[in-house]
Amino acid sequence: MAKVKTQFVCQSCGQQTPRWQGQCPGCNAWNTMVEAPVESPSTQRFKPLAKSSAVRMLAEIDAAEVPRFETGIGEFDRVLGGGLVTGGVVLIGGDPGIGKSTLLLQALAHLAGSRRVLYVSGEESDAQIALRAQRLGLLEAEGLGGLRLLAEIQLETVMAAIEENRPSVAVIDSIQTLYSDQLTSAPGSVAQVRECAAQLTRLAKQSGTTIVMVGHVTKEGALAGPRVLEHIVDTVLYFEGDTHSSFRLVRAFKNRFGAVNELGVFAMTERGLRGVSNPSALFLSQHEQQVPGSCVLVTQEGSRPLLVEVQALVDASQVPNPRRLAVGLEQNRLAMLLAVLHRHAGIACFDQDVFLNAVGGVKITEPAADLAVLLAIHSSLRNKPLPKGLVVFGEIGLAGEIRPSPRGQDRLREAAKLGFSHAIVPRANAPKQAPEGLQVIPVERLEQAIDRVKTLE
Repeated sequence: MAKVKTQFVCQSCGQQTPRWQGQCPGCNAWNTMVEAPVESPSTQRFKPLAKSSAVRMLAEIDAAEVPRFETGIGEFDRVLGGGLVTGGVVLIGGDPGIGKSTLLLQALAHLAGSRRVLYVSGEESDAQIALRAQRLGLLEAEGLGGLRLLAEIQLETVMAAIEENRPSVAVIDSIQTLYSDQLTSAPGSVAQVRECAAQLTRLAKQSGTTIVMVGHVTKEGALAGPRVLEHIVDTVLYFEGDTHSSFRLVRAFKNRFGAVNELGVFAMTERGLRGVSNPSALFLSQHEQQVPGSCVLVTQEGSRPLLVEVQALVDASQVPNPRRLAVGLEQNRLAMLLAVLHRHAGIACFDQDVFLNAVGGVKITEPAADLAVLLAIHSSLRNKPLPKGLVVFGEIGLAGEIRPSPRGQDRLREAAKLGFSHAIVPRANAPKQAPEGLQVIPVERLEQAIDRVKTLE
């Protein structure tokens, strides 16, 4: 019997090597090389993503608006850019048990009344899905009886079912469980995930069926499988949030049919996920009185302004190297901001431990949080609370200047709507007419912002 030829494949990037290596030469990841049999060339030729057509001039093409249809879940439609797109491919990733399958089952329950839908499960049986629908109260939904279920992990069988039933929306839960007979590797391997995703994407573009794929994540939080998986699909969504908390965040990292960095906020209840109409209330702590080290920031998530409370704790360090810890904010940026605070405001923290936290578990990546971070640190260091009703935003440069932030008018309107009375903003973001009930204080430098806070006290 002939010996089976094997090779070593990186589970992160798909790099192939004839021998095992501790570090992948492609992505430099450690301990990701797994032995797998050498794939024989497929006898079937690959099909194009779309029907072949003649070469056309760009000016001759009718650029019509991409048709969409809503899922019935407002926060989910917001993240998608207004709804699902015909022939689009969506990839949803997140930690186990965070609510990916629950959200998709709820969306299909809304769509089943007006459209033909198909739920393909490679992890649960038909009875388990029915029990989950009963637990969520979806059996009472009108038209849910039209939801088609298929428990299958063979790619060819799944594609045949989609071609036969012609659903408007098909959910694949999950892409890591599928395997193709054309490959000899196990389900979940780099080759299988790449091939199954490519075949399903071709089917979606040719048939017009919208395919939503659930993806597993690694222990680092990244989508499992090759990076090409995210390049193939049209939209990439991530579930965020602590599984011990009742709140979930869905963020768009890629969207060919809408804006990226959109954020959807959900609350996990006994009846499944429910959209939160006023998410700013989740990220603001309810203090009976003002406390030191707390500052309210107006951040921008896609097209939605959010008010988030930034908390800082500054304490005398008992070790030679003071600790710098940030939860929900960039830790490397914290060290830079502390240097700016010392150089341009004369406030030193070199012998202090500094801890930062964004309330509610939200992750803030935009630099507009710089001013709120330093004002919270200054407040904690002085052990004196900031003025009541104060909201801030603004980016701080290395020279101590306060740079403008995008969509300043939307941020100020959101702050005024929630009852804030004072706003310290970059001078370039100062409006010609401030929202009613909100006093806008424009500043140009960090030391000027700190002085204005003292005058408001």
